[in-house]
Amino acid sequence: MIQDPRTGTGRRSGELDWLLDDMVLRVGDVRHAVVLSDDGLAVGASGGLGREDAEHLAAVASGFHSLAKGAGRHFGAGGARQTTVGMDDAFLFVAVAGDGSCLALLTAVTADIGLVAYETARLVKRVGEHLHAPPRVGARPSAAPGGCAPPGCSTRWDDRGAAAAGPGLSPRRPSPPGPSRS
Repeated sequence: MIQDPRTGTGRRSGELDWLLDDMVLRVGDVRHAVVLSDDGLAVGASGGLGREDAEHLAAVASGFHSLAKGAGRHFGAGGARQTTVGMDDAFLFVAVAGDGSCLALLTAVTADIGLVAYETARLVKRVGEHLHAPPRVGARPSAAPGGCAPPGCSTRWDDRGAAAAGPGLSPRRPSPPGPSRS
């Protein structure tokens, strides 16, 4: 549940939050789980994680996933499927979880990272339809630094935010201001 700290009320994402709660309860040492949209916003979270913390974890996960995707592009290694970050007292796992979404898990440092990686992949494969995070209305794919769009997304954006090319899109170039040249 993503809770609003000001009101104490929450917004449940239904079955998605249930699946995240199950992952936290079932897999040892998993502290928190969040599903984030392509633009880095939390769209589902495990219980006990307030709205502000869920959004912060989503933003951090989006940033790390973006770095992994950039390294893959730069070194010709392909897209990033899963990113693991080791910290002094925790691990952060970020995995592509469907069209335009990622799954982020924060675990204790004592977690069996092989088991967590396996269970993450299993969860993504088993319930991918629940982990689909549609983009917000008016949002551009990969607008956030992380952007969890799946590998192969070829939409490009110009400086004005217009789609320049991509699947099902034709290039859009606004006419320059001023008199037209014939």
